[in-house]
Parts: sequence; C-alpha cells; structure tokens
Amino acid sequence: MRLALLACLLSLPLSAADDTSWLQTKGTLLFHDGFEREETGNGLKAIGNGWESATADRVPQLKQADLDGGILKVTSATKEAGHAAHIHHDAGFADGGVIVRFKFPGLNKSEGLQLGFVDREVKDIHAGHLCYAILSQSTLTLKDSKTGEMNLAIRKQRAEATANKAKPSPALEALLKGKQAAVPFKADTAWHELTLVTEGDELRCSLDGQVIARHRSAGFAHPTKRWFSFLIGATVWVDDVKIYKVK
Repeated sequence: MRLALLACLLSLPLSAADDTSWLQTKGTLLFHDGFEREETGNGLKAIGNGWESATADRVPQLKQADLDGGILKVTSATKEAGHAAHIHHDAGFADGGVIVRFKFPGLNKSEGLQLGFVDREVKDIHAGHLCYAILSQSTLTLKDSKTGEMNLAIRKQRAEATANKAKPSPALEALLKGKQAAVPFKADTAWHELTLVTEGDELRCSLDGQVIARHRSAGFAHPTKRWFSFLIGATVWVDDVKIYKVK
C-alpha cells in the first residue's frame, strides 16, 4: 500500500499537492455545515440546513440520520429501504470540490462511503450520477459515472447482454475499465479529512492533506455539479462539510 501511494504521489504535479489549500485560496465557500443542531424527525428534510435524505421517506419509521453533539451519524436502512442512504445538498460549480471530516465508527464490517456529484437535469445519465470517490474497507476508487456505467446508452447495452445471457462486448468492458481508477486504502476508526475536487477533466481525492488518487475522464469536466451527494450503505459519521466553487 505504501509503495502504491508513494508512486501515486510522485506522479502528481506540484499544483495538485494540496487541494485543500487550492479550494481555500482559489475558491469561494458556497456552503458549510458543522451539524450543531438536532434533526427534526426522519423525513426528507429532517437533517436541516438544506440537506435532503432521498431515501428517508421510504422508511419513515426508521432513523437513518442522527445529529448528535455536532456529528451527523448515518445508519443506513439499506435492506428495509431497498437502497443505501442517499443524502445530498445543493452545490453548483464546474471546478471546485468538498472538504469532509468523516469516521468509520467500527459498528459494521462493511462500512464504506461514496461521495461525489450529481446533476439531475442531465437526461442521458441515470439519476444524474456524474462522478464519485468510493471508499471501501480496502480500496479507494474514483469513478466517472456520467460517461461510464450510468450512461443510459451503456446501461442499455449491458441490460441487453444480460437478457441474452451474454457478456458485454470486450470494447464495452475496456471502455468501462478506463472510466475508473483504484488505489489501496486501509480503513480504520479514526477521524479523517477527505478532500474531493474536480479540475477540468480530472478528479482528485486527498486524505489528511495528501492526494492519494487521481484520474482523468471526460465526465469529470461536466459543467455543473448541481448536488454534492453521500451514498452510505452501513454506518458513517460526519462532523464537518465545506463546499467550494473555483469556477
């Protein structure tokens, strides 16, 4: 893991070495939330301050988002809702990004975190999914969903292959493989600061001040990241979120 991380860092231009500083010095702060309040129930807007929990109304009897001592504690009712907890907030930029403090509390062996950007006004991609960083217990993956697996034409090709009990074409598999990049990541139960930025056609992810993954793909250059989005399948704690616009 250390060798892979070192190789990744050495390949970075100096301009990408500190994306947190880049956002803070070059960008405009669009939104900040320290979660110093109480939620108002279990519904769509119960978290407050402009957040919406898109899956909350599927299981109104279950609390998936708990504001406790300035921490947003998410416990997804994935099985009951038929979907991982999906929480989003307005953003609005071409280049920019987010700074998030998060923790895997160690309550579930499958704890992970997917975060990224959405534009529901785009009609040729499923649910507006643009691009994400996905943290599992062992891997960090950067993914272009817009021109990859969430593109409706690509989804149709894959569905047709499945219906015909066939594999997708080698060309399609190669295309999808090029839409993502993964690096080793070892999850723990400490607090970490994650910075996720888009700059042109590049998506970069930093942990605790170091860029650990970057990838170039056409979908990252989408001109309007309208929403910042969390997708949480188990348990995650968040205690601070900042959204910045650079362009």
